[in-house]
Amino acid sequence: MTRTTRTQAAPPQSPTQVDVKHFVLDTNVLLHNPNALFVFEDNHVIIPYQVIEELDKMKRRDDDIGRNARAAIRHLDLLRGAGVLTDGVNWGEVDAMSNHGYATGPDGKTGSVRIDVVDHERPPVISADTPDNRIIAAAYHLMRGGKRAVFVSKDLSARIKSDTLGIKTEDFENQKVDADRLYSGYFDADVPRDVIDELYADRMLPIERLMRAIAETMGVDKTPDEPIPNEFVMMRDTEDQSHTGLGRRLADTDHVIPVTGQKKPTFGIIARNVQQTMALDLLLDDEIRLVTLLGSAGTGKTLLAIAAGMAKVFGEQRYDKLLVARPIMPMGRDIGYLPGDKDEKLTMWMQPIFDNLTYLLSTRGSPNQNAESRSPEHHINKLMADGKLVLEPLTYIRGRSIPHQFMIVDEAQNLTPHEVRTIVSRVGEGTKIVLTGDIGQIDNPYLDGSSNGLSYTVEKMKGLGVVGHVTLSKSERSELASLAASRL
Repeated sequence: MTRTTRTQAAPPQSPTQVDVKHFVLDTNVLLHNPNALFVFEDNHVIIPYQVIEELDKMKRRDDDIGRNARAAIRHLDLLRGAGVLTDGVNWGEVDAMSNHGYATGPDGKTGSVRIDVVDHERPPVISADTPDNRIIAAAYHLMRGGKRAVFVSKDLSARIKSDTLGIKTEDFENQKVDADRLYSGYFDADVPRDVIDELYADRMLPIERLMRAIAETMGVDKTPDEPIPNEFVMMRDTEDQSHTGLGRRLADTDHVIPVTGQKKPTFGIIARNVQQTMALDLLLDDEIRLVTLLGSAGTGKTLLAIAAGMAKVFGEQRYDKLLVARPIMPMGRDIGYLPGDKDEKLTMWMQPIFDNLTYLLSTRGSPNQNAESRSPEHHINKLMADGKLVLEPLTYIRGRSIPHQFMIVDEAQNLTPHEVRTIVSRVGEGTKIVLTGDIGQIDNPYLDGSSNGLSYTVEKMKGLGVVGHVTLSKSERSELASLAASRL
């Protein structure tokens, strides 16, 4: 978060110096998003030489950090071909960069990228020879020289140290959203009884009629904001609160359609609350290609997604296969450290998915299955052997094209916006993708509720006709789980 910080005395500044900022980037910013070099409009981006050293160490990793390090190095190599990086290169002059639609200043003006190769003298408080201190020293040198220096880092400790020295310090906020006001996918509305009755009698309700009724109930002249495509409206009778209705604005229309409860279970699953009803409505609608489900532990987001996927793949055969993926993040170690072959390693990482699959394939989850039949584990192995069910860590998703599949990405809150973009861009023709996660449980040290890929996707994709979202808030795992979620 940007803060107003104290600044030390500096020489007088020219008008050019006053207008232009010098953003000093920490290594973690480029590891978070290698395109960060090109989002500072017409300002100057400074890369301390220590950052290059750290990128070089990270480039050999096989995970997303390694890939981002290599991407940042490739960007700098392209810029190197257009000029001398130690003098500064205007990235707008490089065709491969300027055509990507990155952030530019007025009239499309772009800024420069410069590598600072000087090992600047450090003030006594950060005299220790560490990478962080060297990078901060570059920003300190610019500030002391009268430049509008801004140190940008996703490392909280580094930001505190920089701020203590009087340097203007910021988090990388280019891909941040307001987590406290995140789009929920639905809103409440008090309306007269006849509006709810009309919704179900006519099987649709004009948006204009709904909004006029809401305005009259609120006693205001101005018509409230209309629901966006695929947003739900939870209607309550103004005279009888027990008389309710649930509708969803149909994409690319000016009508709200009714959302009714399930007539039969979805692979043995029945929605237990109105938010789960909304979620299943989106999951089972083939016209909606991207669904995001956000909620705390026990709200059923993963179970609902897998149940809908199994119903669509194994029941309706609408998709060729069910693909479930998770980022290898919770333990902070790559899959190669675990014992066994790939399948044995996957069993450990994908155990939460196996738990849900076992439940859905058990006699309790699937009432049509004979209790004496083969075990759920045998069914899972058979489905995987037949290629109808694929469980993979996200390490193996990059670079693939995924057509005609029902794809679920669990724990998506541990992905960066750049990683989510990469994954969703893998989606081929006829594929539906579901992102689930809890932004209150983030294991990635450089992400929070505002900067993670799931929150970013929810905000940036809302309102599109092929996208739907629901935030689930009520825990349905068990009475104890519900009490723990609310009290602990």
